Amino acid sequence: MPPHRIARLRRQGERYFAGDLRDISGDRRLAILAVCALEWRSSIADAVVETHDRIVGKTWREAKSRCDARMNDAKSALKDTLQSFKTLGAALLEAHEDQASLEEAIGTAGGWSSLKGLVATAAQLTDTFAADPLAHVVHGYHRFRRYAPRMLRALDICAAPVAEPLLAASRIIAGTETTDDRPLTFLRRTSKWHRHLNGDDEHRVWEVAVLFHLRDAFRSGDIWLAHSRRYGDLKDALVPVEAARDTPRLAMPFEPETWLADRKARLSDAVCRLARAAKAGAIPGGSIEDSTLKIDRLTAAVPEEADTLVLDLYHRLPEVRVTDLLLEVDAEVGFTEAFTHLRTGVPCKDRIGLLNVLLAEGLNLGLSKMAGATNTHDFFQLSRLSRWHVESDAMARALAMVIEGQSALPMARFWGAGQTASSDGQFFPTTRQGEAMNLINAKYGHEPGLKAYTHVSDQFGPFATQTIPATVNEAPYILDGLLMTGAGQKIREQYADTGGFTDHVFAVTALLGFQFIPRIRDLPSKRLYLFDPAACPKELKGLIGGTIKERLIMTNWPDILRSVATMASGAMPPSQLLRKFASYPRQHELAVALREIGRVERTLFIIDWLLDADMQRRAQIGLNKGEAHHALKNALRIGRQGEIRDRTSEGQHFRMAGLNLLAAIVIYWNTKHLGVAVSNRRREGLDCSPHLMAHISPLGWAHILLTGEYRWPKRA
Repeated sequence: MPPHRIARLRRQGERYFAGDLRDISGDRRLAILAVCALEWRSSIADAVVETHDRIVGKTWREAKSRCDARMNDAKSALKDTLQSFKTLGAALLEAHEDQASLEEAIGTAGGWSSLKGLVATAAQLTDTFAADPLAHVVHGYHRFRRYAPRMLRALDICAAPVAEPLLAASRIIAGTETTDDRPLTFLRRTSKWHRHLNGDDEHRVWEVAVLFHLRDAFRSGDIWLAHSRRYGDLKDALVPVEAARDTPRLAMPFEPETWLADRKARLSDAVCRLARAAKAGAIPGGSIEDSTLKIDRLTAAVPEEADTLVLDLYHRLPEVRVTDLLLEVDAEVGFTEAFTHLRTGVPCKDRIGLLNVLLAEGLNLGLSKMAGATNTHDFFQLSRLSRWHVESDAMARALAMVIEGQSALPMARFWGAGQTASSDGQFFPTTRQGEAMNLINAKYGHEPGLKAYTHVSDQFGPFATQTIPATVNEAPYILDGLLMTGAGQKIREQYADTGGFTDHVFAVTALLGFQFIPRIRDLPSKRLYLFDPAACPKELKGLIGGTIKERLIMTNWPDILRSVATMASGAMPPSQLLRKFASYPRQHELAVALREIGRVERTLFIIDWLLDADMQRRAQIGLNKGEAHHALKNALRIGRQGEIRDRTSEGQHFRMAGLNLLAAIVIYWNTKHLGVAVSNRRREGLDCSPHLMAHISPLGWAHILLTGEYRWPKRA
């Protein structure tokens, strides 16, 4: 069956109650039940592995906290011990210089028993400060024992040859194999686990080590599930080489020699340009002194008149209730037509009810609170509309309609052509329940949460958003928004902050034809990589980090072609593939080859960045637009104290998608009425220069009434 048909039957089945299913014809009912059973099997298996991943992460964080706490507790003892040794040493040195008895000196300093205690304390402190978090992971043993054996028996786990020893060890934990031996062949010879496997808790540490390595193997793809979407066999997901050659999006040649020749020429030219600029002191906002790169902070370039213009334009905007705003934008764009009935495909006829549901999602109110605040629908009516009309694909279609409509407005042309974009993650707190309960990132405090990773075009349109765990790296998700949306595929330059930068992302964006421009916080510490470092000009010798492994790229070029084509074709989300690459063991050649390509592209980017002040300013402007979105969304999510309280990942995604859609609708309305305000200013003979218009933002909300009762016109 086609994948889209399977997905449609599953979504239908998840919305039927048992009584509704009895009213459906037998064949169709069986088809829905069969699809749901198979799909739920995969989803539950994925959820189990994901939960195990989070529990391993939580155990590691707790072990690290215990290790840090012991070190902090030992600091005072360390200070006292050092002070005592200082006193004893001074007494011994004084006795030695005076040729006095060392026995009497030790007795004066506290005696031999005191010295014996100091030595014992020093040995204990040495062990404490030499310990690593692995010494404390055994505290998570009982947590693992509650579920690990059943999990390993229930999952249909397959393994690559390199992971067979790990799979054999997991069968011992599951109880499907009985042996008195605990094999260690799944550990590397240099692994730190070995030093912890000779104590009283050896069997417990061994089990914890197996489960830690099992998490890593699932991440990298060395172990997979026979029926899974997220943790399936990577070889089955990659498109064949023949199909890869027909992928239209690819910006890479089919032969590695062509790509290598081009990059060698570009690197040689770029290095010469940077060396000349360094020698002449002509690097904009920076310099290379004593083989050290120094970069000045980029200064703001906003005219003073822009602030006055912003205040005047927003003063001219009419005050509006959020309900009227939604009706006005829908009348012009028709985004509610995207929400068709899941079974019949007919657009929703209850327009007001649907807008109530979308507003409840966007404001984070929930349907029960919205039912009490609106004058048109009760909870059961809103629940039925939400169940049968609001789903991820419909949200994406509606967002695309609003973004396309906003980009066509005259005012949007002052901000860009829709060909550059920035992406950034925004943290949202959650409650300690459901699928986000263990997602704690110390950067955002000690409460769990998740991130909405959003792509924003240069015209301020938030054309893509994803709900991602707060604990993961943002970099793999950049390509999802670019490749899996129509607006994203029009992007030529993509900006990101430091969190969105890895060598793998540099490689894939270049091979797909995107210009990736991250703002790297510690850029002076990054090294340049060349094919022939010996030929590097002397001005740049101190910046060279190593040699590009040309042979590795050539050997793995067919697999690189398949991987990039798989992302471009949409057969697998790019983030899923990039996360596997990032988790591969160091010796895996495909991941290393992709890293080498990324080093080439990163070197070219760093040189262009240093010599192009305009590129730096474009990236700064693009990132500022993305960060300004955070303030608008914080103002919109007024319900539930700003917390995302949905228990499931699907519910959390709907909440984030609803918020993003509401933000896009507000931006459309602001863009339209700012254009009207600009026309009025021009008629009054006031300055509306294009260079000033570029600094206007459609992200204001002070003129929008967001709270109170949500009253609508009489239902049609």
